[in-house]
Amino acid sequence: MKKLSLIALTLILGSAMVFANGAKQPDSGQAAPAYHIGIMTGTVSQSDDDLRGAEELIRRYGSVANGGIIQHVTYPDNFMAQQETLITQMVTLADDPLMKAIIMNQGVSGTAEAFRRIKEKRPDILLFTGQPQEDPLIIQRVADLAINADFISRGYTIPWIAKELGCDTFVHISFPRHMSSQTLGLRRQIFEEACKDLGIKFVFVTAPDPTSDVGIAGAQQYILEQTPQWVAQYGKNSAFFCTNDAHTEPLIRQLMQYGGFFPEASLPAPIMGYPGALGIDLSAEKGDFPAILKKVEQAVVDKGGSGRFGTWAYSYGFSVSVGLGEFAKRILDGKAKVDSRDDLFAALGEATPGAEWKGNYYQDAATGVRARNQILVYMDTYMFGKGYMKATEVVVPEKYYNITFQRPN
Repeated sequence: MKKLSLIALTLILGSAMVFANGAKQPDSGQAAPAYHIGIMTGTVSQSDDDLRGAEELIRRYGSVANGGIIQHVTYPDNFMAQQETLITQMVTLADDPLMKAIIMNQGVSGTAEAFRRIKEKRPDILLFTGQPQEDPLIIQRVADLAINADFISRGYTIPWIAKELGCDTFVHISFPRHMSSQTLGLRRQIFEEACKDLGIKFVFVTAPDPTSDVGIAGAQQYILEQTPQWVAQYGKNSAFFCTNDAHTEPLIRQLMQYGGFFPEASLPAPIMGYPGALGIDLSAEKGDFPAILKKVEQAVVDKGGSGRFGTWAYSYGFSVSVGLGEFAKRILDGKAKVDSRDDLFAALGEATPGAEWKGNYYQDAATGVRARNQILVYMDTYMFGKGYMKATEVVVPEKYYNITFQRPN
């Protein structure tokens, strides 16, 4: 009886062991993973690129549910009103005893608190965030690594590109929540100073926050209605820039029809806003960014947008999801170090073959101190029908790195 009981118990444990997060062990004969990597992204409606990057990680390394190492969850579209839900979702990932790294892309409000709670109970877990939207000094206290699109250098290079394209006005579209973020708010201040130095008129216009009561649909409808009026008011030689992903598609669609320039998105990508705005299907090119770039470029040129619309050759959100996942895996495999910028750029390059990453450690303007766990990165801008602008070769004047963030009243 004792032998039978032991055999039965062994069979039960071997075939039906369940992790704290509900994932089953790999099938018999498949080696159990030594660790899991969690990644949280927005949904398709808010940040399609980030989510596709998580799907690419699953394609490469398998999902936890199927015996792989990647556990992907999404945060609510209305995350500002559902912060506790977002925090709980992320903290729950740490209940998995095999979880050794968690990536948040983008690092929307609530990320720092979630990281703090995770660190309290699981200090062994690596915590990475892409595009954090909370104050740098706050996120630096709880994250092992934060990576941003270089909001300081790009605060100068994007108006510089607009000037190179012949624009005389730079129209910045945003809303109070984003402007209270140090990274986005400081970039706006640098935009304004750069425009002054470059001889371009700077204009700030407010649009509805997609996380407010109007929702994504209402915010996008506002952009559709207002863009023709903005072009009429500020002229067709105006460059337009918006801070929110959901605003990007309707803005591109209307600029394509009514005139104006769009140097690049806040988080640039050939699939950021362009497929919907142009009505093109990229399902056959999924994940092949050289092919995606070529197809989008042809559509832009066919609609008369040559030389007016730009991007990065590879999706920033996609690259960061894949790159941070790859970086975490290499660290856990003993093939990279968490404090090595070169190792990080090598991992990012895994997602963007042929593209060079340029960047530096974040420097606090008030103290002059450079953070070793927050890095700002960017790629050159590619204008459809024109080619690369060589923005990464531009020397950004030192004065822009010393501008301090002025929080709006």
